[in-house]
Amino acid sequence: MPPIHTIRNIAVIAHVDHGKTSLVDAMLWQSGIFRSNEIVQERVLDNIDLEREKGITILAKNTAVTYRGRKINIVDTPGHADFGGEVERTLTLVDGVMLLVDACEGPLPQTRFVLMKALERDLTPIVVINKIDRAEARPGEALDEVYGLFIDLGASEAQLEFPVLYTDARRGIARRALDDASTDLQPLFETIIETIPAPQGDPAKPLQFLVCTLDYNDFVGQLAIGRMVNGCLRVGDTVLLCQQDGGRRSTRISQLYTFEGLKRLPVQEAGAGDIVALAGVEDITIGTTITDPDNPQPLPPIKVDEPTLAMLFGVNTSSFAGREGRFVTSRQVRERLLKEARHNMGIRVEETDNPETLRVCGRGELQLAILIEMMRREGYELQVSRPEIVTKEIAGELHEPVEVVIVDCPEDYLGVITQKLGTRRGKMVRMTPDGHGRVRLEFRVPTRGLIGYRGEFLTDTRGTGIMHQMFDSYMPWLGPIPSRINGVLVADRMGTTTTYALYHLQPRGRLFLEPGTQVYEGMLCGENSRPADLDVNVTREKKLTNIRAAGADEALRLVPIRTLSLEQALGFIDRDELIEITPTSIRLRKKILTASRRPKKGAE
Repeated sequence: MPPIHTIRNIAVIAHVDHGKTSLVDAMLWQSGIFRSNEIVQERVLDNIDLEREKGITILAKNTAVTYRGRKINIVDTPGHADFGGEVERTLTLVDGVMLLVDACEGPLPQTRFVLMKALERDLTPIVVINKIDRAEARPGEALDEVYGLFIDLGASEAQLEFPVLYTDARRGIARRALDDASTDLQPLFETIIETIPAPQGDPAKPLQFLVCTLDYNDFVGQLAIGRMVNGCLRVGDTVLLCQQDGGRRSTRISQLYTFEGLKRLPVQEAGAGDIVALAGVEDITIGTTITDPDNPQPLPPIKVDEPTLAMLFGVNTSSFAGREGRFVTSRQVRERLLKEARHNMGIRVEETDNPETLRVCGRGELQLAILIEMMRREGYELQVSRPEIVTKEIAGELHEPVEVVIVDCPEDYLGVITQKLGTRRGKMVRMTPDGHGRVRLEFRVPTRGLIGYRGEFLTDTRGTGIMHQMFDSYMPWLGPIPSRINGVLVADRMGTTTTYALYHLQPRGRLFLEPGTQVYEGMLCGENSRPADLDVNVTREKKLTNIRAAGADEALRLVPIRTLSLEQALGFIDRDELIEITPTSIRLRKKILTASRRPKKGAE
């Protein structure tokens, strides 16, 4: 059990893709955690398949290194605003933060969000200007913007006295000044030891342990990860669980672990100030306090910002239901969603009038899309609705969530972006040209106006634009916003798509399906070029006769189809449509499958 004065707890926070995980990788290597000949994958803490595929951190991770007799507990946090709940709860584990800022991009919306949360908790900051090796790096201007951000957020004089380091995370270099000759991360480790205060807990006080993360181990069962605020804990101790809803029950600690690198080391006891994992606590929730049964002292509950988007999750009711999934019943879908709500503080699950449908609220489209993708990979089959905003009534007036949107794009696309966001009730509040042909724009846009806009934005900017968004506040309802203009092509019968049918439907709009795809009545096959929905026969075959044609039939050439990812499909569907999700397929469909019972969209 390390003495409390030798422990440092620090969280690495930043905007998405500013280099948090790469820097933690370098810290692990240079602390001697890995052997020199050990094969370790890049971004070793991103150990979920989805994190590697998307190149982002989704779940906060704990690790620890030892430097000159000091134990440094490090928490790698997500950088995307949709996973802000992970950041908010993990900040309760630490005494300081390392704020990473890209030397080229400077502070962005999530930088503001994570720094605001850190300053609210009065955590000691260290500022790291990363990616100084980039040709377009501007570390001096980036640091000035960081100072401006601290001042905007009302930082105290003590918080403004933060140390600054300049790093190249990929090469594992940290420098106190740009012209230093440092070739490793020693200045960073020394700054952490000198700047971040030791934990304030007292090992002699009654036990207080705050649960911040839940995990599962096949051998010991449920694991609760959190911080020892006060007291000591030993294997075999009987403790009291104080739940956030007021419930209390006793349990016995069967295993106790501390962190070292990527491993959890079993220990017999742990003291105040350390971050540990313990087993023997089934059916526990995040925010629970584990305390002394003879002198219970619950800690304040963890608070996170409210969700802003909601979707309806239900059991699959299409004509192909039950064919591809392993978990297909409403009970199985319900259990999985309730389990997610216990583990993820940014998710809220609510009942609806339909017992087979649940309303799931989250921070944004990406967070909900990640949840859906994880469920389908686990074998679940379900259907989801279009995302809708979560409104509030304040002083008798309806309010809706509004987001800060920062766009970085070539100046040539300034007009189209301003026009598109203007029709979505967006207001430009700042425009900053960089002097090299690009411009940075800041908008305030209603959350409902951004649903489905990202794909349109990439098309408008020919893939050269970058857009970041973050929840800002609730504002009075801003009026109607136009939804999807075009209708859809809807299959009118069950069967298999044919080249002949699709070829003759091409002039009607953009197709989603290739030949040989099984369809059912009510399934969306493409986007109509007109506002009305159109029921079409995509299974029609060419009639054959015994009369030889005068000339050979020409080969039928199909235009490349439009393939929608899950995130694109969530933004594309309308209120009368659903997405059917199975482990092998993503299908778009109408809520009412039978054409005769379905009202015609845009019909005159």
